[in-house]
Amino acid sequence: MGDYMQKKLHMEHHPGTNPEPFKTIITGFENEYALLKSTYCYPRGGGQPGDTGTLEAGNQVSQIGEVLPGEKILHPLDDPDKFEIGDEVICSIDQNRRNQHAQMHTAQHIVSALAEDIWGAETVGNQLSTNNSRVDLLFEDKSLFDSEELVSQVNDILNKQIPVNIHEWNREKIREHEQMRHTKFMDRIPETISNLRVVEVEGVDLCPCAGTHVDNTSSIPNIQFLAKKNKGKGRIRFSYSFVK
Repeated sequence: MGDYMQKKLHMEHHPGTNPEPFKTIITGFENEYALLKSTYCYPRGGGQPGDTGTLEAGNQVSQIGEVLPGEKILHPLDDPDKFEIGDEVICSIDQNRRNQHAQMHTAQHIVSALAEDIWGAETVGNQLSTNNSRVDLLFEDKSLFDSEELVSQVNDILNKQIPVNIHEWNREKIREHEQMRHTKFMDRIPETISNLRVVEVEGVDLCPCAGTHVDNTSSIPNIQFLAKKNKGKGRIRFSYSFVK
């Protein structure tokens, strides 16, 4: 496999939309998974699906299935036998899929932030897709929840031109920041990682996140209510899609 640090470029690039094809080198294989020296592919995690795309070297082309996380990001190939370690390859990410996930992920930050601001509801889970998404919310009193109010306030934000910024901040700054949300999971990240990536929707949300995002709320479609499900004591699953 080789002893090297893989460059995970999705962590360095913002906005995470319209990823261009990139050149890299195959450094190893794990079964059908190709390991790449550097990759801009987003691996599944944080409720966001992984990228898909194609890998090509010369006239050899293979589809890349959903990219998965690991110590080194795993790129599942339909036909790994077409490639060898050391091959210089071009990786092309499905841009439409990535763009919709980036829109959905940024919209989810806004949904979660407003649910907390309006009702003090904590986001305890989420799952994004290109077509619809859901957020699991934990309430002191879930009878207060009003899906119409949440949709209306989220769309008010989306209809404004609010910048979405990325920061690299150390743990102390993150923990001490008055506006910071969703820091409980930080204890699961090794202490050797001193700086974390923080996503800021200006004046709306601020939290650590490794997902891909748009650079302005104006590039996200409005959301519409799909469903509400009771998921146990104090929990509601709020599902929504984009208005087409």
